[in-house]
Amino acid sequence: MRPLKTLTKAGVATALILAFSNGFSEQERGSGADMSNAPRVAIDRPKATFMLSERHKRVHGLKPFQALVDKAEAGSVLRPPPGTYAGPVVIDKPLIIEGNDQVTIDSGDKGTVMVLNASNSTLRGLHLTGSGDSHDTDDSCLDVRGHNNVVENIKADNCLFGLDFKQSNNNLIRGNEIRSKELDLGVRGDGLRLWYSNDNIVEKNKIIDSRDMVAWYSHRNTFRDNLGRRSRYSIHFMFANDNVVERNQFYDNAVGIYFMYTEGGKVRHNIISHSTGATGMGIGFKEASGAIIEYNEIIYCGIGIGSDLSPFQPDSTIEMRGNRFAYNGIGILFNSETGGNNMVDNIFEGNLTQVTYGGRGDNNNSPRNTWLGNYWDDYQGFDRNSDDVGDQPHDLYSYTDQIWIELPIARFFRNSPVMELLDFLERLAPFSTPDLILRDEKPRFVQPERVAQS
Repeated sequence: MRPLKTLTKAGVATALILAFSNGFSEQERGSGADMSNAPRVAIDRPKATFMLSERHKRVHGLKPFQALVDKAEAGSVLRPPPGTYAGPVVIDKPLIIEGNDQVTIDSGDKGTVMVLNASNSTLRGLHLTGSGDSHDTDDSCLDVRGHNNVVENIKADNCLFGLDFKQSNNNLIRGNEIRSKELDLGVRGDGLRLWYSNDNIVEKNKIIDSRDMVAWYSHRNTFRDNLGRRSRYSIHFMFANDNVVERNQFYDNAVGIYFMYTEGGKVRHNIISHSTGATGMGIGFKEASGAIIEYNEIIYCGIGIGSDLSPFQPDSTIEMRGNRFAYNGIGILFNSETGGNNMVDNIFEGNLTQVTYGGRGDNNNSPRNTWLGNYWDDYQGFDRNSDDVGDQPHDLYSYTDQIWIELPIARFFRNSPVMELLDFLERLAPFSTPDLILRDEKPRFVQPERVAQS
């Protein structure tokens, strides 16, 4: 017995050492954490088992889909007869399941509808519905825990979470339609979640009336040609590096795209519209670095771009070029500005406030950020030599704007006649020193064509 106890103690000690060691190394890696080569670990809380009597009566009498999965051989193609089947379903072997948009799997409002614990599989043309509503167990329409899978043309509705990928790499997630349960925005589940999942392609999906599409600790993923409506975050990146977001359309969400503690990343040729409300923001940065934001149309948002301590890494930049900021409350808002932002060839039109700062360490910001070749619809200069470049630099000063910037409660009166009169008098005969916000040495005189279709 003594050797066995000694061996057991040694095993426990080794496990603890590895656990703490992995934890510290993960912390040291920070946003660069990459779990692609790590062994697959059980990161889910145990899924509860529910009796048929505990599930909604609409699934009573339905054939269980699990029976078809159990009979299918690994690597085979399963084409179930059209109809509605009872969930839940757990797939532990490679399979190709073709539903042809005629197969519904309903879990009766309990637990997770389908779990894919295999790689090199395909799920196509299925309707998954009726998950539970527990955030503790991440009740969802589909959990994917394998690699190199295709999840295509899945209709997921009446589920807390939609598609949940954890430690799953190189998957193709295409053409799916995802809706959450009819709950308040904050208590819905995420429509699509990537967690420690790298090199996935997410394209042509529709995520509507969900909470967020998130990528946490997930690198080098591509989000392309997706539609997001009436959710909270269209995409929320956290500790997620070098992701690409292109040709998406995001409407009526609280926030379009948000980068938090990230490095790298490209956002190009997207339309982000009507991100309104108290936190309405087209694109946001929080201690992010190295991003490229180009050729996007950001319109009718509370704030076009909001930046807080970004770029964060020393000697890094954030490049914003060829974007159109139109009809926003604020075109670009910098909070706790540290410089390193390069704004080139952008269009600023119809914004109530073009650019402003929530906080800076000094009054002369022009050496910190670069403004060059942007079009400003409030530019008051001329182009006498007809080279499409203004003869004089475009200087943007803050006059009465300082009132509502320093006292946010005054923002309610921002466009009131009194504020307009004060601003006019301040510009006519300044009774305080105006704050220089930016200087564009070569402003465009003629507005370029639109960079995207709105």
